[in-house]
Amino acid sequence: MKRLLTLVLLTGCLMWTQYATAASRPYFYPFVNPYEATVMELPKYLEVKLPEKVPTREFTLRIFPKREIPEVFWYEDGLICTLAYQDHKAPLIFVIAGTGSSHDTPRMKKLQKVLYQGGFHVISLTSPTHMDFVVNASAGLPGDSLDDARDLYRVMELAYEQVRGKIDVSYFALSGYSLGAFNAAFVAKLDEEKKLFNFSKVLLINPPVSLYDSVSTLDQLLVENVPGGMEKFELWFRNVLAEFSSVTKEMGHAELSGDFLHNAYKRLSPSEENLAALIGLAFRMNSANMIFTADVMNGGGYIVPKNARLSNSTSLTRYATVSYSTRFVDYFNEYLLPYYQKRGPDLTRLALLERLNLRYIEQYLNGSGKIGLIHNEDDIILVPGDIDYLQGVFGNRARIFPTGGHMGNMFHPDVASFMIDFLAGKEN
Repeated sequence: MKRLLTLVLLTGCLMWTQYATAASRPYFYPFVNPYEATVMELPKYLEVKLPEKVPTREFTLRIFPKREIPEVFWYEDGLICTLAYQDHKAPLIFVIAGTGSSHDTPRMKKLQKVLYQGGFHVISLTSPTHMDFVVNASAGLPGDSLDDARDLYRVMELAYEQVRGKIDVSYFALSGYSLGAFNAAFVAKLDEEKKLFNFSKVLLINPPVSLYDSVSTLDQLLVENVPGGMEKFELWFRNVLAEFSSVTKEMGHAELSGDFLHNAYKRLSPSEENLAALIGLAFRMNSANMIFTADVMNGGGYIVPKNARLSNSTSLTRYATVSYSTRFVDYFNEYLLPYYQKRGPDLTRLALLERLNLRYIEQYLNGSGKIGLIHNEDDIILVPGDIDYLQGVFGNRARIFPTGGHMGNMFHPDVASFMIDFLAGKEN
């Protein structure tokens, strides 16, 4: 009996020591360069442990069933969402993808697993800047925080209606990363008025403060870092694609997108000077796809000739060239602003800019205890002063990590733990 008691005490002490060591272990992130931190993923042994598979099903929404889809988008047939479901009553969280990303990108799938493992049903939503969303779910031009929130809210309402008979929901939550986090903040504010979901928790992961500032910063990464300047852009772009073609077979079929570029980088070793340009290129490509799609869906006149009829066999090369040369700032000034000024002639440029900023809903964010924030001090989409501003707005509802770049540490165990603890109401 004495030996047994000694063994129990020894085992208990050992377990406590291991727990105390894990609990007190300082945050560690292996990439110091913020650009490298943004692109590279954590080594598997440093990542949060996740299940190989979770129970999921895809479903399709037809938000505007009478909408005529232009022939050039012949492959579009509704907006696809993904549901990960528990076999018992659980909270349901909607997750909004980042810039130009769909519901089923590798990052969204991994985040889905984090949240499922944390006890949530999960509905994964495509970004309102992705062409699938623009074609099937956007009521106008993407880029305005208020209209994008209304479009997303409409999708969420229809998505829940489609799955509500298949899952048992205890409460609703909302999250998103990057632009998706920015969208989530405005959707949460809209829900305060509509009260359809009455979100219990909302978590913003690496959002921009000013959307205009962040996209301008990303655009500058391309403009300032293309070897030889933007005059050499086409040559540099062709060389980049040639290098990446060598890894396409290894990666399998992949659309030419930001996700493809980021994944390809991990298999290649571009020079230091190309890294920032590569990140800027990924954003420019996503932006170009959005701008082209939005122009076609609204009758043309910006990238394509007004009322041009593009078929499934029309060459899009010249339109792609124009799109890749178009900055988001150009889109804002030359297309988005005039579009909204036609709807409201009294709208000024400054007033529209103010809507593309979290400061527009600062009072709501500051006073709502249900909204939390995860961010990194070295996030490349922020400008000086943004971190201090966010810390001031969110206070103890914010967790600011010293390193990690733009979402590079998203699946670090400390980050994943904060996600689940906050969304489950255990942050205190």
